[in-house]
Amino acid sequence: MPALIATDHHATVTWLGYVPDRETKEITTEALQEMPLDWGGYGGDIHSGVTRPSCSRVMTQHPRGTTIANVRQLSICSAGEMAEIAARIGLEALDPAWLGASIVIEGIPDWTHVPPSARLQAENGTTLVVDMENQPCQFPAMTIEQDRPGHGKGFKPAATGRRGVTAWVERPGSLKLGDRLRLHLPGQRAWSPGAA
Repeated sequence: MPALIATDHHATVTWLGYVPDRETKEITTEALQEMPLDWGGYGGDIHSGVTRPSCSRVMTQHPRGTTIANVRQLSICSAGEMAEIAARIGLEALDPAWLGASIVIEGIPDWTHVPPSARLQAENGTTLVVDMENQPCQFPAMTIEQDRPGHGKGFKPAATGRRGVTAWVERPGSLKLGDRLRLHLPGQRAWSPGAA
């Protein structure tokens, strides 16, 4: 019996990009038309690699700088959630380049809260695994503030619960703008301590 259930929920890829190596702390993503992915993600991205040094996100598990598996190869955002963030900070729209987004999708509601271990699978077989919710951080706020003064400060509270997810490549392949991705969910109940 399969452990992952193919759902009738599909997403369309509306934007692709990567964060090149940078010396500044601002995030500026460069757009792509097509994204070839290998076991380490997209090769030109600062977040690519099969392993990575641990960061503040996993400090309760590993001292900073410990080599760990890289389950943060990609950042997947929802176009709908981005529109909500933009409205909350008084902008007409959010540029995905400001967010360090790798992939922007539309079509799956409540995207940021899909369960860890869910999969997005393209028709060509390319498969991404959701690691966890991507917590809002200061770097997009700095980039937004640089481009739209007065709006960056509100990013973190506005993006809470709307920032998308981090993900890693389970099956290499390529993604293109307009690709349709099917959502697969783990076939288990939600965790409930004390439930039999």
